[in-house]
Amino acid sequence: MAQSSAQTPTDDDRDDLREISTPAGVLRYYDVGDGPALLFLHGSGPGVTGWRNFRGILPAFAKSFRCLILEFPGFGVSDDFGGHPMVTAQGVVAPFLDALELERVDVVGNSMGGGVGVNTAIHHPGRIGRLVTIGGIGTNVFSPGPSEGIRLLQEFTEDPTRQRLVDWLNSMVFDQSLVTDQLVEERWQLATDPETLAAARRMYGKAAFAAMMDMMRTADIPMPWAQMHKVSAPTLLTWGRDDRVSPLDMALIPMRTIPNAELHVFPNCGHWAMIEAKDAFESTVLGFLQRG
Repeated sequence: MAQSSAQTPTDDDRDDLREISTPAGVLRYYDVGDGPALLFLHGSGPGVTGWRNFRGILPAFAKSFRCLILEFPGFGVSDDFGGHPMVTAQGVVAPFLDALELERVDVVGNSMGGGVGVNTAIHHPGRIGRLVTIGGIGTNVFSPGPSEGIRLLQEFTEDPTRQRLVDWLNSMVFDQSLVTDQLVEERWQLATDPETLAAARRMYGKAAFAAMMDMMRTADIPMPWAQMHKVSAPTLLTWGRDDRVSPLDMALIPMRTIPNAELHVFPNCGHWAMIEAKDAFESTVLGFLQRG
């Protein structure tokens, strides 16, 4: 498949959205820039898309990389494959790379997307060059769970109101001035789409969330954080010091057990390090990806 032009689309001109058939189903994605392939994997939450997670940093990375922003099934851009969207996401990266005839990519994954990146690096080690995660992996060591941000996410999913959406968005950032009316409106429109909301309830409805936690505790398989020693890719863990969704102590196990991991913590920053600490994030991550 031909690569896109190096020109980065603006927020209002998203002509680079594409779709491709894979054995897992039809996936939609953005393809911007030229150079080594860099795959961006988004997080979860009301009204999330890959584009919204990464549009702000895309110009900086598209200067040096072919940036692929994958839209996971069930979040309102790629079709809903059914089942638990977080589980479905774990199985789409390798088929997506196969469909694009890409043997190896670097990965930047936000929250859930970081977990997908870790899982891919474990099960398909030859496919991942360097791995960057943004919060969201590991497990609570000192802080209680579920976190404040996850509880607010559950409240919105159970009974969506604009105020609950605002409360959740405020928990995502250190600087609450980032929660603008425009941000609330664009998130509200997608988060309350019936199909997208139904998918969210399969993840974050209180009963569904409790069932997932019980399954993880009782299943005869290691917890995800207990397998991170299998990640061979050089890994940069990035975290907001003031993250109220995945508190900083969650970084301790990945930092210690991933053999080639390093940790960078951004001060005065919540869960969206790539948005709230944009300049520092760009320089830190570009330095890591382009090192040696």
